[in-house]
Amino acid sequence: MGNFDGFIFDVDGTLTSTNELIFSSFNHVTKKYLNKTVSDEEIIAMFGPTEDVILKEWMKNDYTEARKDYFDFYSSQHQHMADIYPGMIEILRLIKSKNIPLSIYTGKGKDSATITLKEIGVYDLFDMIVTGDDVKESKPSREGIDMFIEKFELDRNRVLMIGDAPADVIAAHRAGVKAASVLWDSYAKEKVMQMQSDFFFETVEDFKTFLARNI
Repeated sequence: MGNFDGFIFDVDGTLTSTNELIFSSFNHVTKKYLNKTVSDEEIIAMFGPTEDVILKEWMKNDYTEARKDYFDFYSSQHQHMADIYPGMIEILRLIKSKNIPLSIYTGKGKDSATITLKEIGVYDLFDMIVTGDDVKESKPSREGIDMFIEKFELDRNRVLMIGDAPADVIAAHRAGVKAASVLWDSYAKEKVMQMQSDFFFETVEDFKTFLARNI
């Protein structure tokens, strides 16, 4: 019998290399509507709320048009600027082959999360998808984890939250589940390494080896 009966994955920096796409998408609209370029650090500092929340704050009266331009760019450039990390789809299929419930918990809004998960070919592998639009409070709120546990009636001690950011670790601890920090593309690697995760993984292959022993 394996050690885990449920897995929850973050998206950006965990399943797929979308950071460049996100930065470019925001700059696509800030250049057009605000006539300025925003640094990666400024965008990272806004991470947590959905794209809609950020765009509403930045764009004010131009929000509706800017939102359309943002998502048109995000969608059209996805295949050129982002992809699933090699080996990750095999990991998801391994979990599915064991009939273990599989969930997404991301701060992304529903639109961008759907675009990304479909573009990288994993949308249909998940039993539940919780985005920033589906919760009252964004990560590090535990809400998305609790929704998954309650739906599938899981033991918290046998659930693993996998993510690349401090918010993923905090959410896992608040929900009483195990936290796995993946470091292959984390925008906050140094900070994550200082947190009390239960597991750390430098490569997808290391994570795959761990899973094979624990499911």
